[in-house]
Amino acid sequence: MPIPLVNSIASWVLKKRIHQMELFMKYPNEVQQELLRSLINTARHTEIGKKYNFSEITNYKTFAERVPIHSYEEYEPSIERSRKGENNIFWPTPIKWFAKSSGTTNAKSKFIPVSDDSLENCHYAAGKDLLCMYLNNNPQSQLFTGKSLRLGGSKEIYRNNGTSYGDLSAILIENMPFWAEFSSTPSSEVSLMNDWEIKMQAIVNETIKEKVTSLAGVPSWMLVLLNKVLDTSGKENLFEVWQNLEVYFHGGVNFQPYADQYKKILPKDSFRYYEIYNASEGFFACQDHNNSNELLLMLDYGVFYEFIPMDAYGTTEQRIIPLSEVKTDVNYAVVITTNAGLWRYRIGDTVRFTSISPYRIKVSGRTKHHINVFGEELIIENTDNALKKASQITGCQIIDYTAAPIFMEGKEKGAHEWIIEFKTPPENLEIFIIELDLALQQLNSDYEAKRFNNMTLNMPKVHQAREKLFYDWLKKNDKLGGQHKIPRLSNKRCYVEELLEMSGKSSATDAMEI
Repeated sequence: MPIPLVNSIASWVLKKRIHQMELFMKYPNEVQQELLRSLINTARHTEIGKKYNFSEITNYKTFAERVPIHSYEEYEPSIERSRKGENNIFWPTPIKWFAKSSGTTNAKSKFIPVSDDSLENCHYAAGKDLLCMYLNNNPQSQLFTGKSLRLGGSKEIYRNNGTSYGDLSAILIENMPFWAEFSSTPSSEVSLMNDWEIKMQAIVNETIKEKVTSLAGVPSWMLVLLNKVLDTSGKENLFEVWQNLEVYFHGGVNFQPYADQYKKILPKDSFRYYEIYNASEGFFACQDHNNSNELLLMLDYGVFYEFIPMDAYGTTEQRIIPLSEVKTDVNYAVVITTNAGLWRYRIGDTVRFTSISPYRIKVSGRTKHHINVFGEELIIENTDNALKKASQITGCQIIDYTAAPIFMEGKEKGAHEWIIEFKTPPENLEIFIIELDLALQQLNSDYEAKRFNNMTLNMPKVHQAREKLFYDWLKKNDKLGGQHKIPRLSNKRCYVEELLEMSGKSSATDAMEI
């Protein structure tokens, strides 16, 4: 299809969709309440609908009183029945697909239902919207003159009992419309290869010959791929490989720790970065302006949102509020009800609202991925930003990290123990540790209070990881590729201890390479 015609069609779709977005931005709470009524009405004759008398629920208050909050463990028996082919349990249409997630908060696999409604009206709708917003902000874009290099997970599609499961990315690739397949690289055959290490080189070999105008994937794994592209091609930067490359759509992990490394291999100031917030459970938010660090919460994808303030999460004081009651700069756990049959489901993510007109957010971490052993309330947003600041001051680059508490013993005070893999190590690790500690204190007043005069917490202990330590941990645990990552923060020491053991070191080895 000629490029001018593609641009004309895109412009027509764009104008129509931008108007719909303006509607939910102007009337967000009305759109969400109408969506909730639609979800309840659609599922009123399902097993869960009869259990909680959906036919009698006409408003949010009754819905919140009748339907309890669910964790995956509470949902699992119903999901297993659905996977075996039973229908009409939590959604009226048959669920044929389940997104397999290793779930970084839980060692066992999770199987998240993906209905035809959520595929079409959430995941694929979001992909089209992302393009619409990007083209609206960049009318001179030449996006359609080339292809999008997509990097998904490495799991095959498995079939049983008439249902299928695999990585969400594999499910999306398997079901994508022909026009999306035509405009993407690598081929589905390569994208769905199961051996991650063989697949990476196969992607390089196939895409290096293509005219790539955009990138899409998780920052950590995309960086590995792009460095392989440079190694294979012998080029200094990616514009020497793909001269028309103009944007990277990224999500899955915080981009900040990787920003400097991307700027080095993508040295044009005009190159764009667009962040998305999606998961197996749905597509929730995306960047809607150039050079923004906020994400617009998408309110008409069949996802109804509720939130739990984290200051009382998991306590008897815990409360659940609708979107209309959220405030800015408060850390919230996310609860969703979806068009795939998840009802008041805790997804395990935390967000912070930066604006309520319209509703814009930043992803701040995970409900179980924080350190709060000493009342320091350290979250991933704090550590990512502190590491970025310390790295800029000391001129180093970070590949990955994890941190855990050192528990108080006898009269000895507590501390935090870090394992950090550097791409470019700091010249002086002690200065890096000092800058990291100072940055954490500036970003988190609770941490600052516990560090005051070493009252509760001593200085952090930092180990410099050997090359590929985190990669080897992921490989050992069958977590290569996709959105898999080692938990960055934990109240337990299991991840730190396992990494130390893999290095043949003990936690007594202070500030040394492991």
